[in-house]
Amino acid sequence: MSVTTPAVSQESERYVALAATHASLLLSVDALPRSLSGAEVESAATPVHDLSGDVLFWRARLGGRKARGYLDVAASPAMGAVLVAASPDAVWEPERLVEQALEVLAKQNDGTQVEVDEVRFVDYSHPKLALQLLREGREVAMLELHTWEVVPPASKRERGAPPADFERWSFLGSLTAKGRESRAARYDTAVGELSRLVERLDRDRFTVSVVDTVDILLRTRRRDLHYGTRNSDHQVCYELRGQQTNVWCVAASVQMVLDFYRYEYDQVRVAAELGLGTPSSPTGLPYANDALVVTVLERLSGNALDATMFTTNPFSRFVNEINANRPLVSFVPGHSRTVVGYSETGWLLLTATDRGLTVFDPWPPSSGVVTRWENFDVTTYRRTFTAQVTLA
Repeated sequence: MSVTTPAVSQESERYVALAATHASLLLSVDALPRSLSGAEVESAATPVHDLSGDVLFWRARLGGRKARGYLDVAASPAMGAVLVAASPDAVWEPERLVEQALEVLAKQNDGTQVEVDEVRFVDYSHPKLALQLLREGREVAMLELHTWEVVPPASKRERGAPPADFERWSFLGSLTAKGRESRAARYDTAVGELSRLVERLDRDRFTVSVVDTVDILLRTRRRDLHYGTRNSDHQVCYELRGQQTNVWCVAASVQMVLDFYRYEYDQVRVAAELGLGTPSSPTGLPYANDALVVTVLERLSGNALDATMFTTNPFSRFVNEINANRPLVSFVPGHSRTVVGYSETGWLLLTATDRGLTVFDPWPPSSGVVTRWENFDVTTYRRTFTAQVTLA
């Protein structure tokens, strides 16, 4: 059996080095935590495939004296940027995950060893991952990471309808031809500009480090949620809640927002209010019921919160809400998270403005993950929900 964690190619090494440079720039303007300084980026990154079979991005593990976590580095130009996301507090152990998947597959087959000759990490519902087990190029099973639930085959959806909470969909297949062309052009520009920066900056290519930005920084602003509107108060004042089932991402997201406003409900209660079943028989939120998030946020706060759903999601909305010290629930296709921070930086030597969000994601179940910088211009934001206090 071959496992899709082989020695990285020379080409992918180049892009991991570019992503490390980009992360160093973000670190230097505090868009990434300073604790990341000195982290070594492993050039032997894990390939993560799209459902089409193409490598979509590489997950490059962070190592060194204090570091853990990973950077997601685009392999496909259709992602539109080199650095997709940075999660410095997360754990990424691909070898252990492969072992667990094979053990689970055997148990699901009454202890019989199932013959597979290839294992792939797959972005089955961005940003959620699964392991695809294959024999002679054909899928034997696809198991969601951590829960090890079998990901069902792709279903037929109405044209334009978003995927369900536990449904496979192709990131590349979701893009129009025009969208892919535009993203690829942005990607090529970023590769060229970052390549020139790598040559200019005197730094280890595979280390995240503070660089001198005096001659290259145009402007920057950032903010994460605090206890109050003063930036000196309790950074970051927010708590992560893992979803208790593989389809309760909405319940966990609503729970996190209510927790921030000091309304303490357990996730089972929030899920019941949203009509998401029980822990033993959970369901996801149908896209036709998106507006229930508004109803439940207001009901469980005794109407002290005034909630609103938005179907258009400009970066300015995230900026304005975070500046007002209010978290947002963010729906992406097939998933829900909360957003608690942003950063925006312009560089003299880079065409694109860096626009990133701090995301408290309830997936993986039971634990969740904090993405300290999610590239806003890579991700599709389907819905946002805001809530503000209207009663004292």
